[in-house]
Order: sequence, then C-alpha cells, then structure tokens
Amino acid sequence: MDRKVADLRQNYTFAGLLEAEINANPIKQFASWFQEALKADFIEPNAMTLATASPDGKPTARIVLLKGYDERGFVFYTNYESAKGQQLIANPWAALVFLWDKLERQVRIEGKVVKISDEESDAYFHSRPLGSQIGAWTSNQSQVIDNREILEKRQQELEKQYADVQIISRPSHWGGFRVIPQTIEFWQGRPSRLHDRLVYHLQQDNTWKIARLSP
Repeated sequence: MDRKVADLRQNYTFAGLLEAEINANPIKQFASWFQEALKADFIEPNAMTLATASPDGKPTARIVLLKGYDERGFVFYTNYESAKGQQLIANPWAALVFLWDKLERQVRIEGKVVKISDEESDAYFHSRPLGSQIGAWTSNQSQVIDNREILEKRQQELEKQYADVQIISRPSHWGGFRVIPQTIEFWQGRPSRLHDRLVYHLQQDNTWKIARLSP
C-alpha cells in the first residue's frame, strides 16, 4: 500500500546550531558546512535551487550548480538568453537554497545579482570539458525546438567545425552570474520540529548581524 504524502516525516537528531559555535562571517560558515557536505559524499553537493522572478513578480525556480564562492558572492553559469538569464537581467535579484539532507541542513541565500567579468567567464568556460563547450554553442537554452534530432544534428555539425580548433571561443551569450548575498540563513534540523535557524543580515557598514529565527 502506498504511503500517504502527509505521513512522510523525519525526526532530525544529528546536531544543533548555537550562536557560540558559528563563525561571525557567513561565507566562512558556509565554507565549513560545504566542506562537510563534500565529505558526506553527496552526488552533487553544489546543487542549489535558484529562484528568480520576472519584472511583474512571477517566480520561477530550478536546480543549477554552484561553481564558485568567496567574499564577493556565489557564482553559477548559464546562457544569458535563457529564461533565467533574461529574468535576472530584467530583475537582478535571486534566492538560492542548498539542501544537504543527510546532514539535516539547509542554507538559504538572498541577494542582488550581477554578471561576472568576461575574464572570469572565459577562464571557467575553457576549463570545461570539450563537449560542454560545444554544448554552449549548440543549445539556444529555453527556446522551443521541434525535436531532439535538431539538437543532435547541430552538435555534430559543431563537432566537425571545431575538430581542428585548439581553443573554442566562449559564446557572448554564455557566462556567469554572481549572487551578492544580503541575507544568509543556516538551518539545522532538530527533534520535534524545533529546528535551529540562524540568519546573517548584511549591514550598511558591510558587517553582518546574526539573529535567531523561530522555527
């Protein structure tokens, strides 16, 4: 007999999250948790939900991969002409969510979005496997196509075109975005749904203020 969705529940017991135990810098705190996620052997610990909105406020969400982070923010790459790319250009704000369920942890990030420099995008593009580089030229991301054969034919044509090319140039429509965080929330599961939620708010002097949220 199938289990009812409403009956699915997990009692969280692994750890707690106390103010005295966290780093005053949320990027360093994220780095600590991310390293633990790497050690926990997730298939893609850098997978994150990216939520964007159209200029009139219609939200959209999808999974993308984090490709870099530092004090400046969190970086991912995409086709700038895709649905998410166009939304971010028109309404440059986004939210990110990481779920590391085996650790009973979640991180939520909200902030302003900017394009990264061409130099950074070039460097990452040329670090990608050849097939991924060709794929960036092959796909007009988010555009309707009649069938998969069109995509595969285009890929084959490009593979022949670039067969003897040492360096494939990055498409001008492809590159990175950086989410510059204004809030970062760390969530740790606890028994009886009394979870720990600590949120960092960026202040005007670029320092961070930490607050505890009720679960």
